[in-house]
Amino acid sequence: MKNFGKPLCIMLLVGMVSQATASPADAGHGKDYRTFHTGGKIEYGLIENSYSASLVMYLAGNQFMVMQELIQDFQSKNPDIETVYVETIPPGQILKGQLLKQGEIEGQPTAMNPDIFASVNIGHLKKLHGKGLLNQHIIYTHNKLELMVAAGNPKKIRGPQDLARDDLVQSHPNPLTEGIFKFYGSEMLKDLGLYDKVTGNAECKSCWAVDGKTWFTSRHHRETPDRIEKGEADVGIVWATEVVNARAENRPIDGVVIPAPLNKRDKVNYAIGIMTNGRNAENAARYLAYLGTNDAQSIYAKYGFIRATEEELTPRAF
Repeated sequence: MKNFGKPLCIMLLVGMVSQATASPADAGHGKDYRTFHTGGKIEYGLIENSYSASLVMYLAGNQFMVMQELIQDFQSKNPDIETVYVETIPPGQILKGQLLKQGEIEGQPTAMNPDIFASVNIGHLKKLHGKGLLNQHIIYTHNKLELMVAAGNPKKIRGPQDLARDDLVQSHPNPLTEGIFKFYGSEMLKDLGLYDKVTGNAECKSCWAVDGKTWFTSRHHRETPDRIEKGEADVGIVWATEVVNARAENRPIDGVVIPAPLNKRDKVNYAIGIMTNGRNAENAARYLAYLGTNDAQSIYAKYGFIRATEEELTPRAF
C-alpha cells in the first residue's frame, strides 16, 4: 500500500519557507499551487500542503481566476475547514503525472490522493472510476472557446476562420496535456478544415508546432496572454473566461467571439468528484454541496463561466 504521509524533509521545510512564499509577488507557476487559510491568508507554492491541508483539490487550471473569491467564500461559511490546498494546472497533466503515479512539482513530491479532482474531460473521471478511485460526479459549470488578441485587435482578426492566415503568429494550448485543445480546440480546427495548416499535426508542448507560426504552450492560461503582450504572438485559442480575467486585470488584451457551435459551448462540461482515497471525505462533500449554491454559481458567472443546471448539480454515478 502506498504511503501518503508527508516526507520528513518536507515537514522541516514548511516553517522555513512559509513566510517567503506567502506573498502574491510570485508571478510564476507558484500561483498554480495555493493554500487558503480561514481568515484570508494565502500561501503560494507550498506543494507539501497537498499532504496536510483540511481539503485538497486538484482542478482544471482554466478556473484559476475564480478560486480566491470562491474558496474564501466557502471558508467563510465553513470556518472549521481551516486550510484548503488548491492546484490549478492542466487536468491531463494531473491525471497522468500525479494521480496515476507519484508526481513531483519543482522537485517536491505531491500527494497522489487529493480529496477532489475536477476536469473539463469526463473521460478523466471515468478512468479514475474504473480504478476504484472515484464513484460519483457532478457538472458544476460550463465554458466556451474564444480567441485572445492584443488590445484593439491590431491584426483585425474577425473569427476562427482567420487562423488560416499566413501573417499571424499563433499561441495555442498543447494537445498532450491541455484538454481545451485536445478535446475542443482541435475539434474546432478540424470543423473548419484548418487543423493540418495550424498545427502541422505536431504532438508536443512548449514547442513550435509550425516553425515560427504556431506555438504550443505548456500552460496556456499563463503563456498565451504573456506572449501576446510581448508581441510574440497575435492570437490564441483560450477559454472565454480567460479574456474576461485579462480585462479585469487591465491587461492589454481583447477577445474575438467564436460563434456556436464552433465555440463548443454545448460540449464543455466541468466535472468534479470526490476521490475514494482522499483524507477528508466529509470536507469534500461539503465543498461539492457548496458548488450547488447560488452564491457559488454566481461567483463562477461573475468570471464569465456559465451556470450549471439543478439537474447537473445533482450527484450521479458513471
